[in-house]
Amino acid sequence: MKLLISKCLAIVSGVFLLSSTLHAAQPLAAAEVKAALNSAYAKYKDLQEGANADYIPALAKVDSNLFGIVLVTVDGKVYSAGDVSSEVSIQSISKVFTMAKVIEEKGEDAIFGNMGVDATGQVFNSIVAVEQYQGAEMNAMVNAGAITATSMISGKSRDEIWGKILSYYGDFAGRKLSVNQEVFESEAATNQRNQAIAKLMYAYGRIKDNPDRATDIYTEQCSVNVNTRDLATMAATLANGGKNPVTRKQVLGNEHVPRVLAVMATAGLYDDTGKWLYRTGLPGKSGVGGGIIAVSPGRFGIAVISPPLDAAGNSIRAQRAITDISNALGGNPYAVAPAQ
Repeated sequence: MKLLISKCLAIVSGVFLLSSTLHAAQPLAAAEVKAALNSAYAKYKDLQEGANADYIPALAKVDSNLFGIVLVTVDGKVYSAGDVSSEVSIQSISKVFTMAKVIEEKGEDAIFGNMGVDATGQVFNSIVAVEQYQGAEMNAMVNAGAITATSMISGKSRDEIWGKILSYYGDFAGRKLSVNQEVFESEAATNQRNQAIAKLMYAYGRIKDNPDRATDIYTEQCSVNVNTRDLATMAATLANGGKNPVTRKQVLGNEHVPRVLAVMATAGLYDDTGKWLYRTGLPGKSGVGGGIIAVSPGRFGIAVISPPLDAAGNSIRAQRAITDISNALGGNPYAVAPAQ
């Protein structure tokens, strides 16, 4: 099974690397990008479907009319529509970048060999999935794998570990980020299920030490405030081989990016990841704060923030807007023309 998964990841990674090569010489026309963003914004700004997440009380209070779209190209051009300055908590989108930090620090096998990279077939906070596989055959996009990934960040103290995580997120976003204390406190008061998941992962030896600290840091990382431009720049950094296209800082080694994108493509949008990939072809990640990021390798990163979610926990406006924009701009890395 491990060998089969490894081969599948290699194939997916190869597609993204090929896509990056194919698309790199095809810059996007500014007018075309602006038209695509403006069209999607106008089409969905009055959509009244879904509801804010309310199992974390602070999220229920976020303005459900908030709607912003930002696309950042690999050459650093930034395009936007709607409200792109209001901040929400990053929530599960943080999982991508903590996983990337673990891979950077400890290598790709550290993730593959500990919590795994496969989709669980269960909901994102499933305890059944942990029991079924004894903490293996998970992935860093579900809570069990994400808390485990957080526990794998090296550091002698909580402050050192947290400082590395927050700084790393800032490098991807291109600015210093901060924590929404109201969300952090609200989430910390209601995260008993995550505490149980962490202890179970500890019992199976996936978390090596201090599961309570891992849960607490994970809760704080989910509470980091971001706006739509931050998220789009983070996605564009992955689209640009780990180099922030705005600040020009190499944040993640280029060789690690395909692995990160592969796990996003496998499990980035909860139970609806397959549907998302079928429609867009884009590695993506959602958060219950209302954000979604998506990556068109070698071309652009895109993000949308809109808090109302569907039953799977994914922003409804964000899914539809990104799908339309990517289709308009030819973002799907699987959509290649036949050789002449």
